[in-house]
Amino acid sequence: MPAESLEVRNLSAGYGPTVVLEDMSFSVSAGSRLSILGRNGMGKTTLLASLMGLTKRYGGEIRLDGKDVANLKSCDRARQGLGLVPQTRDIFRSLTVEENLLAGLKGRPRSALQEAYEMFPRLRERRRNLGWQLSGGEQQMLSTARTILGRPSVLLLDEPLEGLAPVICDELMAAFARLAATGEMTILLVEQRIESALDFADSVMILERGHIVWQGTSEALRADQNLVEQYIGVGSLH
Repeated sequence: MPAESLEVRNLSAGYGPTVVLEDMSFSVSAGSRLSILGRNGMGKTTLLASLMGLTKRYGGEIRLDGKDVANLKSCDRARQGLGLVPQTRDIFRSLTVEENLLAGLKGRPRSALQEAYEMFPRLRERRRNLGWQLSGGEQQMLSTARTILGRPSVLLLDEPLEGLAPVICDELMAAFARLAATGEMTILLVEQRIESALDFADSVMILERGHIVWQGTSEALRADQNLVEQYIGVGSLH
């Protein structure tokens, strides 16, 4: 399906009795790229999980191309076009690479696997290996490719570069850039590598204790070192 817009209105969500996100509102236009930044523990992962229906929602709306999906189960949100690549990767460790990818096709023909192999040629080489036999970088490629094969209209990437070698990070970010350039997906990226996040995104949103404390362009944030140091950390930009 084509890229769709995402609009969040007054979203409050968390886990059990704990409210993590409070009265959060923002929008992302169809086909654009948003990086979500902030220190650890400020609600970035909770936001993506809440968009996917994996937390407790206390109030607010989540609109996908104008349609409120906030009351839908996670599986139904996925059918509507939301796709999450979780920080934990969550591949099937006892299945082969190819079997993992087949699980992401959502009814598409087996031939669509070639899209994953073209995006990440390493997966073609490792297609008969089991999930547990892959390196961390290969697991991230597999998790990403499996989600993308389902053709989401809005792709949620939760710290895809965490713990990976620089060369693998570059490979992943290049793949995300190619994907974004097609205009077929709206992409939200949570990432601790600030330079990579700013290079990728059209716009940026900074979270602090479950609230949005700044929104603007990548260029504006890059030019404001004081803002970066206040909300993200000293020395985050070089």
